[in-house]
Amino acid sequence: MDVPEAGWSEAVRREALVRALAAAGVNSRSVIHAAAADLGLSRSQVYRLVARFRRHPVTVSLVVPKPGPKKGTRLLRGEVEQRIEDAIDAVFKTRERPTLEKLRRDIRTDCDAAGLKPPSRKAIQARVSARSLRELVKAREGPEAARQAFAPVRPGLRPSSPLEIVQIDHTKVDIQLVDDLSRAVVGRPWLTLVLDVFSRSVLGFYLSFDAPSATGVALAVAQAVLAKPDWLSERDLDFAWPMQGIPQSLHLDNGKEFHSKALKRGCQQHGMRIDYRPPATPRFGGHIERLMGTMMTRVHALPGTTSSNVAARGNYPAERKAILTLREFERILALEILGPYHNEVHAALGTTPAAAWTAGVAAREVRLPRDPAAFVLDFLPFQERVIRREGVRLFNVTYFDGALAPLLDGDGQTYRIKYDPRNMSAVFVELPTGGHLRVPCANLGRPAVTLWEQRTATQTLRAEGRAGVNETAIFAAIKAQRAVLAEAQVNSKAARRATARLPPSATAPKQPATAETTPETTPQDGADEDDARVPCVVEDEAWKTEFLP
Repeated sequence: MDVPEAGWSEAVRREALVRALAAAGVNSRSVIHAAAADLGLSRSQVYRLVARFRRHPVTVSLVVPKPGPKKGTRLLRGEVEQRIEDAIDAVFKTRERPTLEKLRRDIRTDCDAAGLKPPSRKAIQARVSARSLRELVKAREGPEAARQAFAPVRPGLRPSSPLEIVQIDHTKVDIQLVDDLSRAVVGRPWLTLVLDVFSRSVLGFYLSFDAPSATGVALAVAQAVLAKPDWLSERDLDFAWPMQGIPQSLHLDNGKEFHSKALKRGCQQHGMRIDYRPPATPRFGGHIERLMGTMMTRVHALPGTTSSNVAARGNYPAERKAILTLREFERILALEILGPYHNEVHAALGTTPAAAWTAGVAAREVRLPRDPAAFVLDFLPFQERVIRREGVRLFNVTYFDGALAPLLDGDGQTYRIKYDPRNMSAVFVELPTGGHLRVPCANLGRPAVTLWEQRTATQTLRAEGRAGVNETAIFAAIKAQRAVLAEAQVNSKAARRATARLPPSATAPKQPATAETTPETTPQDGADEDDARVPCVVEDEAWKTEFLP
């Protein structure tokens, strides 16, 4: 029984006196008369209360119902009730999802035609509310929507140790960033986050102006798994980030970038299971979604924030207030994660993520990759190619190294050729015996370019009607595109975003050419051409510095 507070208080006041009368057995008229005067009731009401309390000796039995019809009693004529119910079935419970006002108008028209008084909007609303909400959703939005809204929710993910379940997801960050040179607005970056569900610790993240891709996932996974002292030192961050190790399971949504061959093969190579969430079930990614929300809330305090929506932003001039570059924002985000987030008590854990991680790894040792450089390569995207005498051809560019000679067996065998889309100056051939061979461009004078630049140049050449697209034309087009971008960078946000994709060497300030700075583009006289392409194995320290996160 839903008892108002005032009615309950009155029942409590009556309880002591009525309990005594009920226990007495037989009460005289004078006693009942005195009790009635004390309670402000008639004698007959007191007799009824005593009898009711004897049948059910609890305080709620002493609540006197308000006069009038009981809640839920229907007072409309039967013909009107029937017309309301029929209209709900025929009009309201349809996939067109008409409004309550549309339902009211139809019922009014029907009642007017039958000479009946139309019901009020409140009466119609009450009849709709009395229907099964699940059935209404099923009729108006479909069975799948009803299942998603009303199916029993299983208990959440409950890992028993660090790295047992790791979630990865992306979001477009609610902030406008600027470029490094002119400090003009470039746009909003994408953030890929990697979360350990057991400790709620951030294992790694990756920021880029490019939309989520297999490469971004690979770099985020690499940072999550590998030790981070070098990464922290490069950004002048004096904070502990001990989280590292190979996850047992990656918990992912159904984005295209999570179904790449490179990610699947890398996980298989290192014994990581991939578990995809059921389609259209965001609740299965609740942990990482909440972390994304937490991070975005903290971003909203930074200059240049776009807030979470137009209403929240109001008239705040996000682009005019933007002052942070991608590198600066990356550092701020790292400080937010390693400082407040990792060291504040998490409501679901009852402790901090940092403390939960420390306790977890103390009880169970984490698994680390033997070769960090090879681990990164295992997750890079790849194409399968036959190795020919002239080398390997990938994206209309030829790569060559003398160390490829043992792979020229003439039987048409294909090899996995891995590449980093951020720097296409070299590719990596996966060797049959394990490991990788770094193979540079056949023309060592080619500048470092991105895969995006190569594809854009190829599309441009084909749009111009070139019958054949060759390597020389591609690099000439890239050079022309960079010149256009440099000229347009001051006025065009699109040009600044394109420039932000280029390798650092393409945007670095130009230095005067000297004997020390001018690169060798051809071998010296008398030198074997292969000597200029000394095989570079993946253990090379310079390669690690360039490619490891």
